[in-house]
Amino acid sequence: MKILLIGATGLLGKAVKQELESEHEIIGAALEGADLNVDMTKPDQIREMFEKVGKVDAVISTAGDAPFVPLEELTPELNDVGIESKLKGQINLVLIGVDYVNDGGSFTLTTGILMDDPIPKGTSSAMANGAITGFVKSAAIELPRGLRINSVSPNVFSEASKEHRDTFQGFEPVSIKQVALAFRKSVNGKQTGQTYKVY
Repeated sequence: MKILLIGATGLLGKAVKQELESEHEIIGAALEGADLNVDMTKPDQIREMFEKVGKVDAVISTAGDAPFVPLEELTPELNDVGIESKLKGQINLVLIGVDYVNDGGSFTLTTGILMDDPIPKGTSSAMANGAITGFVKSAAIELPRGLRINSVSPNVFSEASKEHRDTFQGFEPVSIKQVALAFRKSVNGKQTGQTYKVY
């Protein structure tokens, strides 16, 4: 398969690429340092990316940012970071990308454990994760041409920085390899409308 991987230069994106590259052609996209540069908060750049890549068999997103701040410090402007990047950015990959994915192809988006198990400072991320999950479940029944859509919801990675892991007090980190396997399941499988939770 020809797979477009957005977020290819990040910790998770690199792990997903390593998991899939032996059997698939991977084209990486990221803000910088990948095959293609794209800011997924900008729909015009998403369209330009798909025009450059052409038809693909799968689109994977391991990208998306959201602020980690206490609720009393979460201003509308800060919250817009999560809305524009993690939420709308990933959804726009689907809305724009649907015409570029071959019949029977797939989209796989990334959410996270905070939608189910909240932590202090995680409200904006939880909001985006939950909204993406709802979008995936609903979009699955309407996508044309046998297209599929799923999301992967990981716990904190054992490979993440100590500072990041310390944010998730009492959580048992998971290996990034386990999370990458969930993306393999989504791409190589036949299910749709699913959230693969790696908790």
